[in-house]
Amino acid sequence: MGDADEERSGALRIDRWLFAVRLAKTRPAAADAVAGGKVQLNGARIKPAHAVKPGDRVSLGRGGVMFECVVNAIPARRGPASEASLCYEETAASVARREEFAARMSVAAQLATDSDTRPNKRERRQLRQLRGRN
Repeated sequence: MGDADEERSGALRIDRWLFAVRLAKTRPAAADAVAGGKVQLNGARIKPAHAVKPGDRVSLGRGGVMFECVVNAIPARRGPASEASLCYEETAASVARREEFAARMSVAAQLATDSDTRPNKRERRQLRQLRGRN
């Protein structure tokens, strides 16, 4: 009853959508992320059973940076990554944040590999600040 209703209405549970478009590795991981408040729909905290439809804005934390996208389509199933990426469009602000984060991580990696010894307290503090983990 539930699956047929969702397909006809053009909406899908947020945890199923995250799994289908490959933003979560497993459906239970997607449900845990939503229940834990790591995923927002249109700026509001939601539950895993909340329906997502085209035009909605989804925000989630991925690897230390906030990922934002606009839902373009509801996939019928979890398919290849090339099809999954067509179901959402990442916002320009999210792309800029991700690129800035990657640049910071490369600087931190260069700093961390310069010495053969463990970083001291001061160097660890600098690395944490570069990585945005104050």
